[in-house]
Amino acid sequence: MIFMTQNGVSSYQFKNLAACSGIDHRIFTRNCGHSQPPFASLNVGLDIGDSKKHVSENRGIISRFMGTEQLVFARQVHGCEIAEMRRDSDVKGLTTAVPDFTADAMVTDICGRNLVIQIADCQAVLLYEPSRRVIANVHCGWRGSIQNIIGRTVTAMEQHFGCRPNRILAGIGPSLGPCCAEFINYSKEIPMKFWHYKGLNRHFDFWSLSRDQLKAAGVAEINIESSGICTRCHTDDFFSYRAERTTGRFAAVIGLTEMP
Repeated sequence: MIFMTQNGVSSYQFKNLAACSGIDHRIFTRNCGHSQPPFASLNVGLDIGDSKKHVSENRGIISRFMGTEQLVFARQVHGCEIAEMRRDSDVKGLTTAVPDFTADAMVTDICGRNLVIQIADCQAVLLYEPSRRVIANVHCGWRGSIQNIIGRTVTAMEQHFGCRPNRILAGIGPSLGPCCAEFINYSKEIPMKFWHYKGLNRHFDFWSLSRDQLKAAGVAEINIESSGICTRCHTDDFFSYRAERTTGRFAAVIGLTEMP
């Protein structure tokens, strides 16, 4: 990944997506915001105990950085609902405030509409199909993984937007790594078919699972980039629920821009 600081705001980009014209994306760090501990400082999550004023100010920082007021947030519930926003049949009422829809993945072909996933150990998986100019952002924790929300999102892009999976570029964001993804009750929580992703001491490699689910959906392995950054190991840059419990949510954003 590419790390940068611009106008005092620090963020990361995937190399494969950064090489594409017509889109902008960022994985923002937890720094350079207004929230106070334990949500310090660029927390974008509402209803987790932080001041709504601070959250609004933090979202404003991201909005200005991305150059658009159209930040789209969903109520994330660790499910497998996919919100589709199309030029020919747009979802109405999407705002930067409290969202009026529940989804853990969003897909769009609308320029300027920046899709935001809020995370603190879960994966944000960013997707882009250049020929159809379609983007997606997926919130994928362990519950999303066992429901294959990643594969479902690729299928939605293919069936409803005409995308070709082998042309999709994917980025797997900073999240709980196999070093820290311990599941003490895995035999009750995680179906047996996923146990081959378990290493020593009940730790699971969900990065590899996500890569495999992308490939199974038709995404070419060469088009997949993983950050390889564990949020629990890097709480200086990212919020981590496993490490901190009461904490904020950092933002992963992707949006279509006008072609140059």
